[in-house]
Amino acid sequence: MLGIHEIWLFVLSGVLLNITPGPDTVYVIGRSMQLGWRGGAAAALGISCGCFFHVAGAAIGLSALLMASSTAFSILKLVGAAYLVVTGLQMLWSRPVLASAIDEPVHSSLRRVFLQGVFTNALNPKVALFFLAFLPQFVAADSAHKPLAFLTLGLIFICTGTLWCLVLAAFAAKAAHRLRSSEGAVAWVNRALGGLFIYLGIRVAMLETR
Repeated sequence: MLGIHEIWLFVLSGVLLNITPGPDTVYVIGRSMQLGWRGGAAAALGISCGCFFHVAGAAIGLSALLMASSTAFSILKLVGAAYLVVTGLQMLWSRPVLASAIDEPVHSSLRRVFLQGVFTNALNPKVALFFLAFLPQFVAADSAHKPLAFLTLGLIFICTGTLWCLVLAAFAAKAAHRLRSSEGAVAWVNRALGGLFIYLGIRVAMLETR
């Protein structure tokens, strides 16, 4: 169908990749510890939306164009790196939010967490490289429906990843319920997430142009 082959292997590989601990896992767990399950869910959905930009780009050829243009790659790399570093510094300087405040409406905080998840992935050239390298392996070279095949595979990958992140968010929120009443613990989570974003920003900035 659509030139997709070995779909079972793709799903299995995608699940294994999704459950492998990485920056997205740390971000979801950290936000769950800070803001409860809603915070973790907002982070997970933001990450998924950010990934969708690259899936759509791979489907219509933008990712290939990005990788072929050193100028476009450099611009995206620098913008993404700057965003990650600035976000990390803001987290390091932010004041802890305790459980008493978390119980109140936090729509603005959840919106910020969601957007951070979106931009962290959408502005990361490494994510574009991943989908551009991974998806074509499961699409026949002579397929007449490559864009739709890429989109279908990408959505499958994103859905399994989102489900896994939501499960992580639920477990992390439950386990961290008591920790969120401690200002010191919440401050530690802020510092850990801030350090993670700064580290990712440096990694992105050091990516070689194509």
